Amino acid sequence: MNRHDLFGQIPYFWPDLNDEEYALYDCLVYTQDEVDRIREATRAVDAIFRKANRLLRTLPDETLRLLGYPEASLPFLRDKALPQETIIGRYDWIVKDGVIKLMEFNADTPTFIKELFDVNRYVTTAFGLNDPNANATAELKTELRKAVIAAWQRLNRDGTPKIVFTSHDDNIEDKWTTRFLQETLDLPSEFVPLDRLLVDVDGVYTPSGERVDVLYRQTYPIEHLVDDRAPNGDLIGIRLLELNQAKHVSLLNPLSAFLMQSKGVQALIWELYETDTYFDEAERQVIRTHLLPTYLEADPFLGQSAYVQKPAFGREGDSVILYAEDGVPFHKEVLQTYAAETAVYQQFIELPTRTTNTVNGPLATHYMIGCFCLNGHPSALGARAGSMITNNQSYYLAIGTPTHEGD
Repeated sequence: MNRHDLFGQIPYFWPDLNDEEYALYDCLVYTQDEVDRIREATRAVDAIFRKANRLLRTLPDETLRLLGYPEASLPFLRDKALPQETIIGRYDWIVKDGVIKLMEFNADTPTFIKELFDVNRYVTTAFGLNDPNANATAELKTELRKAVIAAWQRLNRDGTPKIVFTSHDDNIEDKWTTRFLQETLDLPSEFVPLDRLLVDVDGVYTPSGERVDVLYRQTYPIEHLVDDRAPNGDLIGIRLLELNQAKHVSLLNPLSAFLMQSKGVQALIWELYETDTYFDEAERQVIRTHLLPTYLEADPFLGQSAYVQKPAFGREGDSVILYAEDGVPFHKEVLQTYAAETAVYQQFIELPTRTTNTVNGPLATHYMIGCFCLNGHPSALGARAGSMITNNQSYYLAIGTPTHEGD
């Protein structure tokens, strides 16, 4: 089976993006023990983030501003709407020389879902490997249903909920990721593009006038939503958050997921670790083992270590800069969309490298491991391969395990 045949059999997938190769005809092989270790790290670190979220809800606005949260989001950040802090989050790991270190946590609107929960099995089968994500879609269905039930019960309404999934209609990755979640939920629901939702003073409505109870916005970030305006200038994004807060609609992921999204949270966790406050010794051991030193300024690294500057709410490597320990930059991403926003500074460890098979032949790539966490439960994992910084030009690389131990 060649690349075209492999990916051609998968419905509603995008093996190429912007006329460039995205999904690789290749597979990274990990032992089951290595997969288990990544998942255990994910489970342990997720507990740290969930505990940090409880603290974040008690902090004053001034502190939240320092961590990079948009001013318009502050009135909504302490709303604990659901028992779940987040439904679908993704931890991005450096897995190298037996060490597993966290780069960042995409708690609110992670993509890479269709690839790991669905496509991975096709690739591993083609390469004669086991799919480590074989049970992940069933786990996803369970957590989606639990979340929708909790979101519906929060509204305290009678009858059957109107469930709507939404994304930008012109972005194939966003749209088919969202449609995959809708298909996995397997309950009566509707897909409505973002620009066709009607956000009124008393609720959110479909184009046909049906009132929306649960609105799933997997790919629509809150930091963009708060700036959204209607053609007449109305702050339509803020209105949506107000409707959610007033229980006229329930948003998924909940706002508590956005609270964990800022990379400033990693700086807060590291400060609490260094000052030996809030976390017990077992939690401190998890932080020591799996988190990288992260601060809101670069000073601790000068003369000590190379470091990376990241925007608190950046995505796809945009605006990332790498510095040597003398403070001189040695790599800067071309896109600097978030350059003026709050940044964090994190110890730099170079990603591991491998020779990867591409349509243009073997290519030396760096790769990171993404592992999803579903309401506290580690789940599907896979790799992104590309340059020194994982960005929107990085490839999707499947992960498989040997069919027999020792292979």
